[in-house]
Amino acid sequence: MRFCFLLTLTVVVLELLATGGSQAAERPNILFIFSDDHSYKTVSCYPEALPGAKTPSIDALAKSGVRFTHAYMGAWCMPSRASLLTGRHPHGIESMRMEGKYPASEYDPQQCPFWPAIFRSKGYHTAHIGKWHTGTDAGYGRDWDYQIVWNRPKHPDNAGNYYEDQMLGFNGEDRLTKGYSTDNYTDWACDYIRGKNRPVDKPWYLWLCYGAVHGPTTPAKRHKGTHKGDEVKVPADILPPRPGKPDYLNETQSWAKDESGDIVAGKSGESFGDVSNSKKKLTYEAYIHQTLECVEALDEGVGRVLATLKESGQLENTLVVFTADQGFAMGEHGFRTKLAPYDANYRSPLIISRPGTLPEGKVCAKPVNAPDLIATFSATADIKIPWEVHGRDLTPLLKDPENAAWPYPCFFEGTGDHYGSAVTKVVKETPAEAEHHHVPWYAALNDGRFKYIRYLKPGVPEELYDLQSDPEELKNLATEAGHAADLERLRAAAVAELKRTGAGYADQLPPP
Repeated sequence: MRFCFLLTLTVVVLELLATGGSQAAERPNILFIFSDDHSYKTVSCYPEALPGAKTPSIDALAKSGVRFTHAYMGAWCMPSRASLLTGRHPHGIESMRMEGKYPASEYDPQQCPFWPAIFRSKGYHTAHIGKWHTGTDAGYGRDWDYQIVWNRPKHPDNAGNYYEDQMLGFNGEDRLTKGYSTDNYTDWACDYIRGKNRPVDKPWYLWLCYGAVHGPTTPAKRHKGTHKGDEVKVPADILPPRPGKPDYLNETQSWAKDESGDIVAGKSGESFGDVSNSKKKLTYEAYIHQTLECVEALDEGVGRVLATLKESGQLENTLVVFTADQGFAMGEHGFRTKLAPYDANYRSPLIISRPGTLPEGKVCAKPVNAPDLIATFSATADIKIPWEVHGRDLTPLLKDPENAAWPYPCFFEGTGDHYGSAVTKVVKETPAEAEHHHVPWYAALNDGRFKYIRYLKPGVPEELYDLQSDPEELKNLATEAGHAADLERLRAAAVAELKRTGAGYADQLPPP
């Protein structure tokens, strides 16, 4: 009898190991795939995709789930990650700050707890693989059970090594690591999904943070030159003038015509990946080709982790989310960076899938933001986060992407490298300083049709765009009498969202 029991137990354990623990994990796993500086225009399932964009694996994910047309994760790398670790907009994140040599940053874990620690305490195994840009303390042992982290704040001299020779922390032990980062991260993620470095009897959360396609945009050797023949369309307003748009765009202009009439890259404002000092000027066509070549390995990585999920029997028990920390303007409005409130700069791709549970091949036109994802993770795992999360659970939209009632406008903001009460202090006491790399701070709102932008630096005019008729945001409607009611309505809605989420500067906005 005892022999039969042991034999049965052995069979069960072997089955669990073979399936990566899918039978033991009644609560769903969560796989959060996160790319970097990744424009939705480089993802071929988006109708706005560039002519040469080719992402069959990401497209397949979209066919198996819900693709969101408008998602706003953050203004740049650090605030996006801060929001996705707390569920709060930057104005609600206390103690986060830039500190020391760039990109160093710090936070007080007591004032700024991260929600993976809560999931960990409630039975989830939590893992993080890839880029980290939110404090020198990457949270191993507190937020993460397992971690292979490229901790940029901790190693500023290695902070530009997005693709090769990375100083990585393996569960707290630093090692200089060779190989192409996108492929390395994928390998380690596949190992984890299969059951390596985790218990097989727990549900898991994996945050897979690729560094691609952040500058210095570097394709894998196998992909170099694969897009050199692609057609390239130059954005309508890559060069000035831009009537009706704010004057600060003259300070952020990153493209110019050279003597031969080619459009070439100028200074971008990026700390890494700025090619303006290169002897050979980077043409716009070469820049687009290089970016699309870099996306190829990223798409392959997504395909490999999804295949591993399926092979290990965990696909239907895993919520898969693919997005980016923000978009990245590629010539639109003269930019070659993120930061600004325009869709080209800020808007991320977003796809959410769980075959057998969520609809497949659907598109949701309701705009959503980073805190909404965290509210959704909380609901999916049935774990309450013990602080106020600014987002709203997206489950109704995931169940019925096209028809679900969703009366909420989507709020997002840009407050540079300031957070929490530090934002309020600047807006109240030194508002002329409310800018970051020449981009004034702002509070913005998308109601599903119109985009409203309210700048926090005095003297910068409001902006209003009809995203249905003008998706490239070329014509500012804020001064047109025919849109006065829309302007007033969205202005009030933006203030209401600031107040709902406890923004200390809600009552100190500069005059519109």
